[in-house]
Amino acid sequence: MDISEAQAINNSTHKLSILPPSDPSTPSGHKNENQKVTIPGPPQEALFLVLAYLPVVELLAMSEVCTSLRDAVNNDILLWLDIIIDRPINWRLSDEILMKITSKANGRLRSLVLINCVKITDEGLQRVVERNHLISKLQVTSCTGLTPEGIVRAVKTLSQYHNSLKSLRIDGIYNFKKENLDILCSLLRMNPEAQKKSQTILYHHYSINSTTSRDKVISDRAIDVDLCPVCNEVRMVFDCSRETCKRKRDQPYSKCRGCSFCIPRCEECGGCVDEEEQEESVCSDILCSQCWLSLPKCSFCNRPYCKRHAYLQCSSSGLAEWICDVCHANTITNSTVTLNRACKVLSLAN
Repeated sequence: MDISEAQAINNSTHKLSILPPSDPSTPSGHKNENQKVTIPGPPQEALFLVLAYLPVVELLAMSEVCTSLRDAVNNDILLWLDIIIDRPINWRLSDEILMKITSKANGRLRSLVLINCVKITDEGLQRVVERNHLISKLQVTSCTGLTPEGIVRAVKTLSQYHNSLKSLRIDGIYNFKKENLDILCSLLRMNPEAQKKSQTILYHHYSINSTTSRDKVISDRAIDVDLCPVCNEVRMVFDCSRETCKRKRDQPYSKCRGCSFCIPRCEECGGCVDEEEQEESVCSDILCSQCWLSLPKCSFCNRPYCKRHAYLQCSSSGLAEWICDVCHANTITNSTVTLNRACKVLSLAN
């Protein structure tokens, strides 16, 4: 924020009087002579320093608090250079709302991250990129309203201006074909074979992170998806974490490299798992034998949770063990049935 913007925000803070909270003990219309009069003042200056660290949903909420915060949020371009739209407002985000939010950057938008924004269409995305040529990171993960053709058109538009786009995340977009991926690679001026060798993606590192944190796992890859060597579909392709499989990565074709649909992988260690080695878990995730043995088990059904779903454990009263949510629900149901039967027996006896 430059000096002129800071002076404008500082001046706007003196235009608003924030009323103090009324005393519930004092009836309306009557003033207590002994009550000390509080002079209204502007918001604390520390609030303006916090704005740079707030997500979009909280920035929008802060703009509704008072006029001084509204002016600070709307006039500071630095707050809108990197826009991330996630829960809880992603499902309500439309093309019009996205255009209003991105317009606050005045054409200087650097990164646009849209996660599960199902109402965003190709036309809405195209309007945004046409007005923001400096976008270096574009993430549209699971934005199912977008099409491969729309994403290719948006990337082609950005490639015409200084080739600023360096990172593209399109996992979860339906009907992507090899031809679309080849066009994106050519527009980003990248070598698909070089990307395969740039960074290995391990399934357990990728799946355990939230959607906004997954980009750290694949930070040096221009495009997150790749062509699966097993099914030839454009999806997230993972490498194996097993030591015996790591030695085979330099080979032209590795049997355990592929998407999660083709290669079953352990949720804990990310290694490939054969059908004979797959162990049963409460959360229905795949576990290898070694990880299954190391995880704590339910005291009723002797099945474990993976670490990602360990929060579903139910503690047993008076015991150090725990039971899974399935056994816990069955226990409550059985107890209710037993209690109802006992009540019927007592009523018949009387």
